[in-house]
Amino acid sequence: MRSITSPAASAPAAARLSPLLLMCLAATWLVWGSTYLAIKFALVSFPPFFQMGTRFVFAGALLMAWTRWRGAPWPDRAQWRHALLVGTLMLGGGMGGTAYAEVSVGSGLVVAFIAVSPLMIAALNRLWGVVPSRLEIAGILVGLAGVLMLTQGAGFQASPAGLAAIMIACSAWSLGSVLSQRVWPLAPGATGFASEMICGGLVLLLMSALAGETPVWPPQPLAFAAWFYLVVFGSLIAFNAYMQLLAHAPAAVASSYSFVNPVIAMLLGVGVAGESVTPAEWSAAAVVLAGVLLLLWKRAR
Repeated sequence: MRSITSPAASAPAAARLSPLLLMCLAATWLVWGSTYLAIKFALVSFPPFFQMGTRFVFAGALLMAWTRWRGAPWPDRAQWRHALLVGTLMLGGGMGGTAYAEVSVGSGLVVAFIAVSPLMIAALNRLWGVVPSRLEIAGILVGLAGVLMLTQGAGFQASPAGLAAIMIACSAWSLGSVLSQRVWPLAPGATGFASEMICGGLVLLLMSALAGETPVWPPQPLAFAAWFYLVVFGSLIAFNAYMQLLAHAPAAVASSYSFVNPVIAMLLGVGVAGESVTPAEWSAAAVVLAGVLLLLWKRAR
């Protein structure tokens, strides 16, 4: 799950992408699209909240050490407080709920549901006077219709707990994304993201302790490899690639992962993990993605 808001909205849409930006684009498409399957593999040894908590604390500490080594100032007290609030929503609720949903629901269906997050963010921004265009309203309505179709499929009907978890996850992530922009600004640059990961990871570890989770030790090799992949590639490499796109690419290009990730995740879930997706669920996912495309169409133009 990631926010699609981009400060690069003024970048020329026709700008050519350098080889570096093309690699960054591939990272946000392929790496982020594959992280949902990695979460599923890591669940074999790492329970959902423990898995996400250790992942973000470890990645956040590494990123914070790197930013401090480069001379970035330490976040002040208000910025740490904001990081705790945003991290609780986006990572504790968002990523924790996502991992919990994947205990009983296929990773492809989970990420297809998550594709509605950009639409929820656009709707929440209405509270701050950001009036969506008619095309964006159409995208929100089409996307929500697709989600309604998706919840009627066999995957979510078989797991009410998984459905509730992913609904909470999308709501918490979207609300945290908006509040981080409007009310609770983080420290500038990567320092802010690092502080959010540390605080959100600690909240997840507290949730893990309260839930009585117990990891399997020693972990299975595939589960540990998946956890390591989430830390290094999902949290560090892909995030920095996204930051490069935000700074140097058109907004619609930087946001394109929200349309591509569900397709990649569903294909990987079916092809690699043997997950079952019915034709009706494929159709529902296509409707959700059509809504996201409508939302991004104005930015692309």
